[in-house]
Amino acid sequence: MTIQPARLSDPAVRAFVSAVNAHDRDGFLALLAPDATMSDDGSDRDLGDWIDREIFSSNGHLDVDSEGRDGRSLVARYRNDAWGEMRTRWSFTVDEEGRISRFETGQA
Repeated sequence: MTIQPARLSDPAVRAFVSAVNAHDRDGFLALLAPDATMSDDGSDRDLGDWIDREIFSSNGHLDVDSEGRDGRSLVARYRNDAWGEMRTRWSFTVDEEGRISRFETGQA
């Protein structure tokens, strides 16, 4: 059963999923701390390059199946034009200002 983005527990994660699904690159970037980092399948990646390739130029979309850690951990079906659909895990670190300072993703 899919959890609608508006029902996700953590406000930053809710906004992240909503921005991905709306293909709102500017809104997405506004959610990130200035020095935000990310990893994919355990390897740190260049954030700007990764989001352009994996989300915004390839029509990325998240359907969230479950959440944990007060909404800062997700299991979701992620799809984009490059890879199709896969079951993924997402983990978020949110700073004291409510911005995402790190996210980690990979196959679940």
